[in-house]
Amino acid sequence: MSRLLAVSDIHGCFATFYELIIKLVDLKRTDQLVLLGDYIDRGEQSREVIDFIIDLTEKGFDIIALRGNHEQMLLDAYHDQEELYLWLMNNGDTTLMSFGISDIRDMKKRYLDFFSGLSFYHSIGNCFFVHAGFNDLLKDPLSDAYHMIWECRPSYSSLFFDGKTIIHGHRPRQPDYVKQLI
Repeated sequence: MSRLLAVSDIHGCFATFYELIIKLVDLKRTDQLVLLGDYIDRGEQSREVIDFIIDLTEKGFDIIALRGNHEQMLLDAYHDQEELYLWLMNNGDTTLMSFGISDIRDMKKRYLDFFSGLSFYHSIGNCFFVHAGFNDLLKDPLSDAYHMIWECRPSYSSLFFDGKTIIHGHRPRQPDYVKQLI
């Protein structure tokens, strides 16, 4: 029996992520794992997290990796030196150390391709998966990348989302709150 799983905001905590996926969840190739972004920054093992995601995908696991605001900040810093300071202030320096580099422009193409290839959202059945949320004031809420990685909303009034479940990360939650949702 296949399972649909979602994990968000790993933030460079490889040991915790590995323990969750391999030991607690015991991920199978029949499972579908949606990763909701923010794989990097804060924790000291961002590169290990990315390598693990790539490795799982290459081994045939059904992994859907979405973009979070931290991946976007990395890409912005790579393409625009004026954005570098914002990323470094959000623990981008920890990510650089994890990759064994001191300059974002030294990031290997393999990783830049990974970050650039991340989608902003994914839908499965009546579920939308996203890092943060959607701008339901727009006729097409799926066209606003900024909201998908930065803005969480407590509820949605657009008919676009009628009967849909939105699964997101971005906002830290206390363990007791999360347990109530499971």
